[in-house]
Amino acid sequence: MVAVARPSLEMRAMRREDLSRVSELESASYDFPWTMGIFGDCLKAGHPSWVLCMDGQIIGYGILSVGAGEAHVLNVCIDPEQRGRGFGRHLMRRLLDIARWNGADRVFLEVRPSNPNAQALYTSLGFHEIGRRPRYYPAHQGREDAIVMAMDFPVS
Repeated sequence: MVAVARPSLEMRAMRREDLSRVSELESASYDFPWTMGIFGDCLKAGHPSWVLCMDGQIIGYGILSVGAGEAHVLNVCIDPEQRGRGFGRHLMRRLLDIARWNGADRVFLEVRPSNPNAQALYTSLGFHEIGRRPRYYPAHQGREDAIVMAMDFPVS
């Protein structure tokens, strides 16, 4: 039997020098990407901003807003070449841990109806739809609604 080396995964705080790679992943993933300036503003604002590295290379990132007992997943992304391997689930679990550690009892996010893979991931993690935001996202043919999802942490 041939031993297959498992990749080394590390989750760490996003740094200013990561913004170029993060912006590159964002542009490769979305038709209407955030700008590097928006990511920089998130760092300046102190939003919990994290990168997922595999063997030292950034393959994903996630940004939260946390306050008043709530967290909001602002942006989450995995390198298109690395999708379908469980890295999105790993990243989301860590973001949920970070939200909990920062005092959140509930976590919100928005997702496009045209992104069933993300919807399935969020549902499998315990999120459920609580509403819609009409015309929330830019789209090639005007605007697309957002599905608003929430997850409550168990009370201990």
